[in-house]
Amino acid sequence: MIRIDGLSVAFEGGSQSHLAVDDVSLEVRSGHFYTLLGPSGCGKTTTLRCVAGLHRPNVGRISVGLRTVVDTWAGTFVPPHERLIGMVFQSYAIWPHMNVFENVAFPLRRLRPRLPRKEIHRRVLDSLALVKLEGLHERAATDLSGGQQQRLALARALVGEPQVLLLDEPLSNLDAKLREEMRQELKALTRRLQVTTLFVTHEQVEALTMSDRIAVMKAGRIIQEGSPSEIYRSPRDRFVADFVGRTNLLSGRIRGSEQDSMGYRTAVDTDIGLIICHSADRLEDSGVVTIAVRPENIVPVDDEAGISEINTVTGEVAQVSYIGNLMECAVSVGNQLIKVQLHPALSPQPGTGLRLRVDPSDCQILAG
Repeated sequence: MIRIDGLSVAFEGGSQSHLAVDDVSLEVRSGHFYTLLGPSGCGKTTTLRCVAGLHRPNVGRISVGLRTVVDTWAGTFVPPHERLIGMVFQSYAIWPHMNVFENVAFPLRRLRPRLPRKEIHRRVLDSLALVKLEGLHERAATDLSGGQQQRLALARALVGEPQVLLLDEPLSNLDAKLREEMRQELKALTRRLQVTTLFVTHEQVEALTMSDRIAVMKAGRIIQEGSPSEIYRSPRDRFVADFVGRTNLLSGRIRGSEQDSMGYRTAVDTDIGLIICHSADRLEDSGVVTIAVRPENIVPVDDEAGISEINTVTGEVAQVSYIGNLMECAVSVGNQLIKVQLHPALSPQPGTGLRLRVDPSDCQILAG
């Protein structure tokens, strides 16, 4: 388990200070994969480095397992090598003058009391087998491919049997195909070992596909925390909706709400017309809101299909991008460009008309 309470970190720069982490609190349950997701400079890596002991926070308390490793109020600071953690850096930090075996064995050789040579040998080979590098222990580290170096860094992080695994964007240096393969392997490995994992990334796909819980960060603060499904399907504000996945954001003003079996049916006047949304709470009339609609939830409809006119608009295809498994279209509706994802068989052409509909349950109302 990892627990962080009231963590704040300020960096000094001349006469000014920058608050890189601003009162962050979170808990990673034992055996769970927890991701800090956000753009560059949001404070996610600084938070991770505080857990690792590579940076001292100005304020806050951090616990790893049952041990408090940082408590600024009590003056506690446990050195990194005593925290029972394994860490994989973005650059992997592979030692080029060592072979594969010696890279993995390095943290074991620094343990006190010293481990017997046979025990080190057994642990290194077991760790290499975990990441599918068995038989390569005598190879020079510099002779490994990018994916193999990433696995080597992971083997070194796991060889000490840590309570916690810290991952600082470890897949960012891999090409797209290899990154996808390593996502699957890393997820399967951490599940099998049941190691508590704190992962830092700016890649939404990595966060959504690998995590048990995600914390979206902005300007040093956690904006929203939840399961991947909650973060994607129910963003709480404009930043989360726009950052996680692709979305259409429509500004509007509430015309009225009425209760129904799903909560409240809320009508919003927007630049593309009246949009009906489902909301959990009743919202005040005339309130300004933003509606988030995912491109994959917008479907083309036939004028003669005889379906409800609710949330149905007509536009003109402005741009079309073929990306293999789907067509990504920008459809001009009034003064708005609406992003839509369609099956390639539809083959929409620029300049053609397109009638679109979205279900009220797929229209998420955001504040402001």
